[in-house]
Amino acid sequence: MRFLIRDGFACYQGPAAGGSRHRHAAFQIAIGADVAMVDDAAVQHRGPALVVPPMTWHRLLPSADLRTYFVDPQCAFADRLRGYGGITVVDALADLRDEDLGPAAAQASDGFDPRLVDAMELTLSEWQLSMPEHAARVGISPQRLRSVARETLGMPLSRWRIWTRLRRAAEGLAEGLAEGQSLADAAVTAGFADQAHLTRWMREMIGLTPTEVLPALRAAPSAPRSTR
Repeated sequence: MRFLIRDGFACYQGPAAGGSRHRHAAFQIAIGADVAMVDDAAVQHRGPALVVPPMTWHRLLPSADLRTYFVDPQCAFADRLRGYGGITVVDALADLRDEDLGPAAAQASDGFDPRLVDAMELTLSEWQLSMPEHAARVGISPQRLRSVARETLGMPLSRWRIWTRLRRAAEGLAEGLAEGQSLADAAVTAGFADQAHLTRWMREMIGLTPTEVLPALRAAPSAPRSTR
């Protein structure tokens, strides 16, 4: 069982109990002997590897051993996944491993409007700014910024900002386990109001709760902190 974060992606491997309907702010690649999930139209999808685009509602069915990658939509590896509409069985990805994402996950996509890239970078350092303030700082109207984000990221920038906070909270937990850091500490450090706020967003955007992720973080080897 493991949960790790690298530049451009995160990975969870272990049992999946199934659970509630949710949607990610990243591309998901779910891999296993028999992965199954149900989309928002109650259609079941089953195969050795399923690709789920950002903001696609779905519910994962129970699996004894699941390896799932959450690929950041702004990385170059995500460019290979943008052509899939809805949940798609992609047999060719069944053997995907961490090292296969490698440089393509760490590298930024070259298909993004530079103003959107600037706004995204701004959210990492000054997440307290409103969207109109972000737009003004990068020289674009709020309406155009919203449009570019939806067209390129596949979601509002505010949603992507929450995803970055979740990554930061997971990184904080991983780094703080040896020092006895609490879930509440990680939540506040990442910009959430409290532990309950973190749990709600994590369940909706990853399909896992912080307490479910903790055993995998404890089992994972130490790793360099993500720069994203």
